[in-house]
Amino acid sequence: MVIINSTILSGAGAIPSLTSLLPGIRKLLLVTDSNIAQLNGVQQIRALLEKHCPQVSVNDNVPAEPTHHDVRQQMANLGNASFDVVVGVGGGSVLDVAKLLSVLCHPDSPGLDALLAGEKPTQRVQSWLIPTTAGTGSEATPNAILAIPEQSTKVGIISPVLLPDYVALFPELTTSMPAHIAASTGIDALCHLLECFTATVANPVSDNAALTGLSKLFRHIQPAVNDPQDLRAKLEMLWASYYGGVAITHAGTHLVHALSYPLGGKYHLPHGVANAILLAPCMAVVRPYAVEKFARVWDCIPDADTSLSAEAKSHALVAWLQALVNQLKLPNNLADLGVPPEDIASLSEAALNVKRLMNNAPCQLDQQDVQAIYQTLFPQHKFKE
Repeated sequence: MVIINSTILSGAGAIPSLTSLLPGIRKLLLVTDSNIAQLNGVQQIRALLEKHCPQVSVNDNVPAEPTHHDVRQQMANLGNASFDVVVGVGGGSVLDVAKLLSVLCHPDSPGLDALLAGEKPTQRVQSWLIPTTAGTGSEATPNAILAIPEQSTKVGIISPVLLPDYVALFPELTTSMPAHIAASTGIDALCHLLECFTATVANPVSDNAALTGLSKLFRHIQPAVNDPQDLRAKLEMLWASYYGGVAITHAGTHLVHALSYPLGGKYHLPHGVANAILLAPCMAVVRPYAVEKFARVWDCIPDADTSLSAEAKSHALVAWLQALVNQLKLPNNLADLGVPPEDIASLSEAALNVKRLMNNAPCQLDQQDVQAIYQTLFPQHKFKE
């Protein structure tokens, strides 16, 4: 069992509370990306850090869907610099890179090649993670995901050492997200919660986190997407995302994420978009093996008809998930995103090789089964529950 002992700062107007963490910090690395660095809230954080810390270095070139090559280049750019703390401010890609840099900047760290080969880090410099999207839950997971373009997939570097010392959930940082980003990252959080709840490795701790997060997400995802200034909805979505990360830490995702990895690794599709397309088709496959759990999830939906049988609730949930993706105006097929149907076989092979996730699924799938799921993502075989 992994113990999450991060201290959490949370709330609208709470950015100044970061000053309480800065006494004794002399060298700080701020990790973000060029777009996020321009946000008013992020500039406020940077100004606060620079006012109270003698030396602040800024790495603001983390790309979307970072590869192992990107991390190597960033380490090369840092040279032999040392830091007391690494602060990641951004979406999942930024937070994952910040977690890796907190390990790689420690003088006793294994190199990146060793981490990719499975060696577990034992030490890191202090780490603070501040999400600017409500989806990945990276701030609550011991995972850092990197794309491996040579293999058209992604790999996860996993160790409890990657969990941060501090997490800050500031809803002001998420108000500038375009609606489609708020929607796709929210669906990513939904996938984390639902997959972990139905995984073979689910347990009472992950189940409690998943149900808490799902209840928050179902009530607040649409208000958070439709009204960027709704700070209550934005904060509740940050907490839903955090609980998704907690669920991952204590259980694990499965089909949606396994099938989305090749789409991100080969076609660089945004992770939340790939997950949104896959959500209902994958859950339709899972449904017969998780009827009772699907029924419990259905009961978390506001105004859901709780008088239905468990079987009826499980079917209704799959249909509701597809309707939610449609209501959020997210893509619902791969052809529109430039993925050719001729690649279904190679995508399926790559997905099955993500054994860490496939083994968590409550049903066993072969290549023909996975191909059948991918086929529903093209207009001529459009998914229907």
